Amino acid sequence: MINLEQVKLLEAKVEKTLDYVEQLIKENVALHRQEAELQGKLDSYQQRIDELESLLTGFKADQGQIEEGILSALDRLNQFEKAFEKTLEKSKKEKPHGIHAAATKIAAKESVKPAAVPVHPGNEKASFEIPESADEDDIHDPLDDASDNNQSDDNSPAESGELDIF
Repeated sequence: MINLEQVKLLEAKVEKTLDYVEQLIKENVALHRQEAELQGKLDSYQQRIDELESLLTGFKADQGQIEEGILSALDRLNQFEKAFEKTLEKSKKEKPHGIHAAATKIAAKESVKPAAVPVHPGNEKASFEIPESADEDDIHDPLDDASDNNQSDDNSPAESGELDIF
């Protein structure tokens, strides 16, 4: 037979089990909330990663275009330098009037009258007078200002013979 003490012991065990189940349910609900929060964060992080990956892809494409543009500009600069060097070599080989003739050819192409080249009487060669003092020079040279400001710059383009294109 079942006595009263056994029923009370059973009742206490059932109550203890119910409290334990209730505690587990509360923990489970809390874990589900945390899981939902973490899933929301994961979704937002994944969305941000996708945005950054698309930006990165765009930057890579832009970088390729920038590199192509720079290489193209450098190639055109090299072509210009070669043409300029050829022109200088050609003008050095020509007669003294070569500068005037070259200016006339360029002016004819551009439909502009060539500037008069001063010729000294009795001398058939074209010459240019360079004033020896600053008082005689009435044209302001902006390069003089730049050289005054950059005297400490040891690698100036004029001294090194290189062009700084950046």
